[in-house]
Amino acid sequence: MARSLNEWLWQHEFWLPPGITWEDMQESEDVHYPQPRDLLLSIPFALILVVIRCAFERAIALPLSSKLGVRDKQRPKAQPNRMLETFYSTHCKNPEEGELISLAKQCDLPVRKVERWFRRRRNTDRPSLSKKFCEACWRFTFYIISFFTGLAVLYDKPWLWDHRECWTGYPQQPLQPSLFWYYLLELSFYWSLVFTLPFDVKRKDFKEQIVHHAATIFLISFSYCANYIRIGTLVMVIHDASDCFLEPTKIFNYMKWKKTCDSLFMIFSAVFLISRLVIFPYTVLYNTYYYSMEIFQPFFGYYFMNALLIILQLLHVFWSCLIIHMVYKFILQGTMEKDMRSDTEESDKDEEREKIREKEKNGITYFSNVTSNNYIQRNGSEPLNSRTHLTNGHVKER
Repeated sequence: MARSLNEWLWQHEFWLPPGITWEDMQESEDVHYPQPRDLLLSIPFALILVVIRCAFERAIALPLSSKLGVRDKQRPKAQPNRMLETFYSTHCKNPEEGELISLAKQCDLPVRKVERWFRRRRNTDRPSLSKKFCEACWRFTFYIISFFTGLAVLYDKPWLWDHRECWTGYPQQPLQPSLFWYYLLELSFYWSLVFTLPFDVKRKDFKEQIVHHAATIFLISFSYCANYIRIGTLVMVIHDASDCFLEPTKIFNYMKWKKTCDSLFMIFSAVFLISRLVIFPYTVLYNTYYYSMEIFQPFFGYYFMNALLIILQLLHVFWSCLIIHMVYKFILQGTMEKDMRSDTEESDKDEEREKIREKEKNGITYFSNVTSNNYIQRNGSEPLNSRTHLTNGHVKER
């Protein structure tokens, strides 16, 4: 059964244009073509990247965060409660009002204390500022390396400047070693992101990120097997261009360097919108949809490749809407709005009120006492029973 499935999956009609078979893609001593088995190397390389990332974050990023003044917020911890912890882990992290009342009766606690317990428990699960800083540092380091690696690999390639060259001789386009290692680097990185997905910072677009990683891995893998190498390299270098500005924007945001963060975000927004909404559709989508038809007739791989690219473009539109909204707020308010993708930490308002009451009891806030003793009148004048001292030392009642 497995053999039949393998034979069906690798039918040349799925992967290659009409009239081309796998026999036409056989390697020789001088000519090498992409082989699907090469993609298996991405799994151990991804695990190596995970190990490198852990070492990088502990040895470099974490000490760097302390030196740059990134401090984690002290969060009050929820007191141990087995019943509430079981409900939090198995049922719901943000219970409704009726569930809060029921839990309060079971635990013999006030509803406010149960609500506060869940609020503190949720805050405990949220990633710390130093964790966000370390993750942004790692991604920034990789994107810089990947982007300049892509430029170094592609600067002398004809298809970078003339996009019709992507299809010259297709699919019998020999695989150069530099292109192979560039592909392996990118694919291994996205596999490593999948492996660390449960431990990475979860944002509001978590589901979209999963779709993005899946589409990217499928796109890279399929483009390699079907020898869409030239198109694939253009896609990767276009994406890395804007990511190089996104991660340092996050880093300066965590460092509280507001002006630098705002400036970098505006640069990132411009690069993202131009590269994803202008360059990508023209360089990649138009190229694969129209120019390729000058070489061969549509086949399954053609439709599948374009479907993955369209999914990628829909994600670009989704993120572009978020970015445009933030830029619009910045233009109106003159300050950058908090990242809409970030999960904001909940404030314990009841606890803040209790602290205010405690300060009032200790005499720290005395405004109400002052007004109650008639020292300040509504019209700003002195009290009626006060007396005026004359220049001769006598006192005159008003």
